[in-house]
Amino acid sequence: MLPTAGSRNTHMDSTSSLRITIALFLLSAPVAAQTTGVEQLGWMTGCWELRTPTRVVEEYWMRPRAGTMLGMGRTVVRDSMTEHEATLIRVTNGKLAYHANPSGQKPTIFPAIIVNADSVVFEAPEHDFPQRVGYARRGADSLIAWIEGTSNGRTRRIPFPYKRVACL
Repeated sequence: MLPTAGSRNTHMDSTSSLRITIALFLLSAPVAAQTTGVEQLGWMTGCWELRTPTRVVEEYWMRPRAGTMLGMGRTVVRDSMTEHEATLIRVTNGKLAYHANPSGQKPTIFPAIIVNADSVVFEAPEHDFPQRVGYARRGADSLIAWIEGTSNGRTRRIPFPYKRVACL
């Protein structure tokens, strides 16, 4: 039986549709692979501040680039800097990891245990305190960061409710 003109066009249309669907899938695969790294934490980018009458805590996060995010922070009480930290987030041993370099302490690597569109939690159970560091997005202009773990036999969680500020 010979195909009619109408059946041939239908066959070609469905073949073309299948080819287009496969091409789109293949083109989207590299994008999906790229977002499994530090790029998915782009929402942390910017300048963040927690301000009280006597204390200012600041964190600055550079946007993801070359598989890394660089951050820095400082705590100022009245007119004295009491703490500072340099941080790096990148894939280490196949997982996102938070590389912390706090003032007065040894550097520590906290591998990620939770990563989703609005939050990330890093954990190093062998570390003294904190054992966990987390960030959660709360809208476009606020996020909550926290450190938590056990210290002197007591579980502690210290929240840092940040507001976005201009990077100066």
